[in-house]
Amino acid sequence: MAKRFVAVTLFLLVIFGGIFGFKYLQMQGMAEAMSQPQPPAVVSTTEVRQETWRPSLRAVGSLTAVRGIDVASEVAGKVSRVTFESGSVVDADTPLIELDATVDRATLEGAKADRRLALVQLRRSEDLLGRQAISKSQHDEAQAKYDAADARVAEQEERIAQKSIRAPFAGVLGIRRINPGQYISPGARIVSLHALDPIYVDYALPERYFSEMRKGLPIEVRADAYADEVFKGTITAIDSGIDVGTRSIRLRASLDNPDGRLRPGMFVEVLTFNNESREVLTVPRTAVSFNTYGSFLYAVAEEEDGTLRAKRQQVTTGEVREGRVVVTKGLQAGQQVVRAGLVKLRDGQAITADNSVELEDAEVTTE
Repeated sequence: MAKRFVAVTLFLLVIFGGIFGFKYLQMQGMAEAMSQPQPPAVVSTTEVRQETWRPSLRAVGSLTAVRGIDVASEVAGKVSRVTFESGSVVDADTPLIELDATVDRATLEGAKADRRLALVQLRRSEDLLGRQAISKSQHDEAQAKYDAADARVAEQEERIAQKSIRAPFAGVLGIRRINPGQYISPGARIVSLHALDPIYVDYALPERYFSEMRKGLPIEVRADAYADEVFKGTITAIDSGIDVGTRSIRLRASLDNPDGRLRPGMFVEVLTFNNESREVLTVPRTAVSFNTYGSFLYAVAEEEDGTLRAKRQQVTTGEVREGRVVVTKGLQAGQQVVRAGLVKLRDGQAITADNSVELEDAEVTTE
């Protein structure tokens, strides 16, 4: 038994000794690898820029036509003719559809015949009144009959005119909702019509900015449909009161829209600018890492031997505009910072600046 015990003990010592030896050698190798200096990380750098910015307020809004309606019929009838195409541009008073007016025209002819008869009787009564063959009351009765007949003709002409539906103003038509031969009721929608140039943008700002708002302030608008374009306009109207539900003030601005690319109902982002300007320090948006513990970036520090190192630096940021962010604390104008490659850096790491490729602020990534 003693021999077996000694044999088992030696066997276990050999096994565990081999394991511990292997782990020791492995840890030694890792320590040597970590002690080796890491090669410099290749990053893109940029200079802290001093710029003149006009203070702006950001909001979201919706585009609204200066004039926009759903063209509808005032009277019932069967559509006899459609004279427009969906999406076409029309001038004011352009005919859109005509309803069947055959019966109305026949009635109009009857009304005109009655008016002619009343006119003959009126002239006869005037002649007889001049010869004192009839009384003044008889002449007045003839005059009234003629006036009534003339009014019936005018009424019938207006009823026929209502069956020719025209564009009330110049604009762009929407999609047609009716077809020839269709019977429509009063109020039936025929087509939408919008005047697109200029076009309004309606939006709201918190009431604390009410004292800063006034007509004529410039704005900039961006729409998702035209992500790379900026449309400029001015504030044209300020609501007379504050919305008690949201405690905000509603604003309306006007934009030029000669090509009609902006359409009513579009969701847009609105920047409202103050007339006063200020000097700010800015860096590309991707040069700053934002987190719950505060914002930071990597400043470029050059040592005596020419080695560049990334120094982690806490900063206080402000407004973001067109891919650049304002830094209110922590930097100086002209200072070099890392603009791309933040995720692979650590504080004090050696870096190599490679700015051979010109990058736009909106195109830079943090990788």
